[in-house]
Amino acid sequence: MLLTISDMTTGYGPTIVNRGVSLTLAAREIVTVLGPNGAGKSTLLRTLAGLVKPRSGSVIFDGADVTGQAPDVMAKRGIVLVPEGRRIFTDMTVEENLRLGAYTRRDGEGVDADVRTMESFFPILAVKRREKGGSLSGGQQQMLAIARGLMARPRILLLDEPSLGLSPLLVKEIQGIILGIGDRFGASVLLVEQNAGLALSVASRGYLMQNGRIATSGPIEELRDMSLMRELYLGGVAG
Repeated sequence: MLLTISDMTTGYGPTIVNRGVSLTLAAREIVTVLGPNGAGKSTLLRTLAGLVKPRSGSVIFDGADVTGQAPDVMAKRGIVLVPEGRRIFTDMTVEENLRLGAYTRRDGEGVDADVRTMESFFPILAVKRREKGGSLSGGQQQMLAIARGLMARPRILLLDEPSLGLSPLLVKEIQGIILGIGDRFGASVLLVEQNAGLALSVASRGYLMQNGRIATSGPIEELRDMSLMRELYLGGVAG
């Protein structure tokens, strides 16, 4: 496995958020983490990105123990977070935002080539290259945020709520982008997503979180039919 999380517990101050979480992710695999608001999904991604220190347990990435390493170290190793809310630099141009995604790299020619690659994979970014990030629509900003994450050449891309606030048409476009990440960029994807339709349409496996713990997991086909999934997350509809 490319990533193995074992019995990980994390939190903020006196508050425990993730409790004994275990999870695996293979190379070029798309795995989703589902669950209601407050289940601890975003904290899980923030911990993997190095923004939150685990209190116990381990994170093994590509055979190395990376538990508790700093965000810049995790990014250099190849674990990159695209956070909820996009968080692009609104006063910088689209191209400047892309180049900031490669801040850990020292291969200038490779960065130049990857900017062109992102503009090919996300054609709207080529059109908007010289425009400020703040002038983009919500969907365009989300594409920029994903492209900026890919500029680091990640082995694992952590996506936190990429469809948040987007129209159904744009969600469909994001779906296609996520499905293409493995083939085009060779990266695995760990996806946290409230839109169950999107999550179930792109992932091969899933984990359902409840109250900071993994309540159940399995292939997507099995998760669709689980009564616990319907009760906790899908509102009684298998999806």
